[in-house]
Amino acid sequence: MHINLLHLGRVPYAEALTIQQQVIAARKQNLIADTLLLLEHPPVLTLGRNSSRSNVLASDELLKQRGVELHEINRGGDVTYHGPGQLVGYPIIDLRGDLPGKKGPHLGPVDYVRLLEEVLIRTCGDFGVMTQRICKRTGVWTMAGGSIQEKKIAAIGVHVSQGVTSHGFALNVTTDLRDFDWIVPCGITDRQVTSLELEAGSDRQLPGMEAALNSVARNFGRVFERQMLWSESLDDLLASSSKHTVEVSAEPQPAP
Repeated sequence: MHINLLHLGRVPYAEALTIQQQVIAARKQNLIADTLLLLEHPPVLTLGRNSSRSNVLASDELLKQRGVELHEINRGGDVTYHGPGQLVGYPIIDLRGDLPGKKGPHLGPVDYVRLLEEVLIRTCGDFGVMTQRICKRTGVWTMAGGSIQEKKIAAIGVHVSQGVTSHGFALNVTTDLRDFDWIVPCGITDRQVTSLELEAGSDRQLPGMEAALNSVARNFGRVFERQMLWSESLDDLLASSSKHTVEVSAEPQPAP
């Protein structure tokens, strides 16, 4: 069993939604295997089902001047920001499949989110950044110490339809954190956001997007206990999930 892996590069949010819909439809018809889409977005704000418009601090005029789009979507969670330097993952997974921790006919959404958190915790660890879960605060957070509070390094918001997941996670790699000033991230007012680049420090090689992408790919396979197979393009993926793929080994490989 395997999970298809497709790197899309930098894709406008509306285009990525269309791609997700295509992959979801193919997965629901069992035409392809589970799939992980990895990409970046130009600056965009998204409001989940539980969001409050008051958590968007920037005016419509400012957002327009900066070329920042705003989308209301069906994932869980509040408002979040996507932009350059942030690795976004959209896993299209059938929760009725053979998945770790599944106790009934399908893996529960909360247990699925815990698996995504584990992928990101291990990924941060690959760059020497120790992270954790915080009870009742979905996502991945840095460790607290002394007077230093936890900071959010990755956000998670998912949707499940007919047992198949969409949307997913966003890991700040080299993100310009000033862009988060446009919002109250995930509606949380008492904690800041951070990035792998900032937390890794100057004594380690700074994480780049390609290294983070490969780390996420490897850890996703390990946590979900599946082989990860690179797909060369969306057309190849939709035409056949078994052709034109390259296995992701235990060692980093360059993204297609």
